[in-house]
Amino acid sequence: MGGLFPILFLAVWTWAAEPQVVDEGSVGVKEQLGGQAALDPVFSDEDGKPVSLRSLVDRPTVLTLNYFACAGICTPLLHGLTQALNAVPREPGRDFRVITVSFDERDTPAIAKEKRRNYLKQLKRPFPPEAWRFITGKNPAIKTLTGSVGFEYQAWGKEYLHPGVVVLLSPQGVVTRYMYGTTFLPADLAMAVDEAKKGLVRPTIIKTLQYCFSGDPRGRKYVVGAMKVMGTTVLLSALGLVAWLVWGARRPA
Repeated sequence: MGGLFPILFLAVWTWAAEPQVVDEGSVGVKEQLGGQAALDPVFSDEDGKPVSLRSLVDRPTVLTLNYFACAGICTPLLHGLTQALNAVPREPGRDFRVITVSFDERDTPAIAKEKRRNYLKQLKRPFPPEAWRFITGKNPAIKTLTGSVGFEYQAWGKEYLHPGVVVLLSPQGVVTRYMYGTTFLPADLAMAVDEAKKGLVRPTIIKTLQYCFSGDPRGRKYVVGAMKVMGTTVLLSALGLVAWLVWGARRPA
């Protein structure tokens, strides 16, 4: 047993040190500027009633794609958007609408309703509930929508690897702009809304993608780290306990 522990320790350490990679082409944003977002797929609103984006996108629309159990970038992105919405010099519900779509079909209307309630509470200005919708759906509808706006994500166990981005849509559902990151200037958001209203397509000037996973410095792949760190900690703790029990059993009475 004394010789087995170092071997097991080395095996676990090697596993933890070797990064797990995801093909760079499978997660990210393939911009579809000037393209048509898929508005016809049917989702569920916060009360579980069928709803399509075509019935909602009747004015400039700020579209976010998230999943509600996300422990990574989703919360900072939605929080950053909330801060910008607090100060954007445009009237919510009249000048623009926000739609948050979950790309995890496990999310339910009840969860969406609670999420909307929480984020509306963070707003420090009058903000009609109808001006920020949280909708859920099944994979066929989700994949049609995400594919139409170039949002590429990948399941990783029970989690998802995905980018952080806000998509601006014109009242006709045309993709007019992408805004990346987790912080947004109110003036930039106002300009994006005005451009979407006119149907003006603007190229992305600053494109700094942020993900729910860490970047490989080689720049060719993306590395998943958090789950491996936790797994390694548990395994090493278990091995340490085994070693302590064996060592204790061999000590002379």
